[in-house]
Amino acid sequence: MSKNDAKHLEAMVSVIVHGLQEKKGINIVSIDLRKVSSAFTDYFVICHGSSNRQVDALADGVEEEMRKTLNERPIHREGSENAEWVLLDYYNVIVHIFSEEKRNFYSLEELWGDGKIEYHKD
Repeated sequence: MSKNDAKHLEAMVSVIVHGLQEKKGINIVSIDLRKVSSAFTDYFVICHGSSNRQVDALADGVEEEMRKTLNERPIHREGSENAEWVLLDYYNVIVHIFSEEKRNFYSLEELWGDGKIEYHKD
């Protein structure tokens, strides 16, 4: 991976985190998976919302920030119907936005604990 690729990845994570912070995402973490051999992406960004409405708004906020700032659109979005777990796939960065209950149930931070976890202020 070139320096430019690494810088772009870091910019993506930064913009995603900012989008989540703007919509009051709770317990925002990013997990750098680049050194995890079984990983299928470079980063996860994870947070949760206090309601299904907020979960959906968080996803919309990320999409808007990414489009405005980096002209990036997700290649896939799923979970908006129930808004308990919305996934935004930016190929190298996957965003997981949960309800608190679903986040505790799936515990992605524990599953992918081999990655480098960074905690971001809400």
